[in-house]
Amino acid sequence: MTTSQRHTNRRLTLGKLGEAFAAAFLEQSGYRLVAANFQIPVGRNRRDAVISTELDLIAYDQNTLCFVEVKTRASDWFATPEANVDRRKRRQIARAARAYRQMLGIENDAYRYDVVSIVLSDEPDAIPQIELLKNYWHEDSLPRKRWLNRHYD
Repeated sequence: MTTSQRHTNRRLTLGKLGEAFAAAFLEQSGYRLVAANFQIPVGRNRRDAVISTELDLIAYDQNTLCFVEVKTRASDWFATPEANVDRRKRRQIARAARAYRQMLGIENDAYRYDVVSIVLSDEPDAIPQIELLKNYWHEDSLPRKRWLNRHYD
């Protein structure tokens, strides 16, 4: 196994462990989990291939449907885990959440976007640091892309 493969395997293991911690944390916080690692088609690319996106966790916080992105890191020395929920990632999640709500016919129900930030250190006796960031962003903060029809002569 190459160094790159070991790094990828470690990262995937860390991510799966973080999602398990996040699901347990949300349930302890009163959320009702609906789905984990939910894949949903969100459109087609220029080659007409189906594009799918994954929603890490979908849960209800009382009557509000929450689309939860889980970010896990071994350390927050360089940056916090939630720093990786950039504009591109937020757009992707919002697009998947929209498709999910349309699929279930619940477009008008209350919903929001949360992030669970987890730091799982390799240090012996380290306690996982878990933070729930409710309402981390709103769709209105993500202006839609405007494609210009330009004609070149």
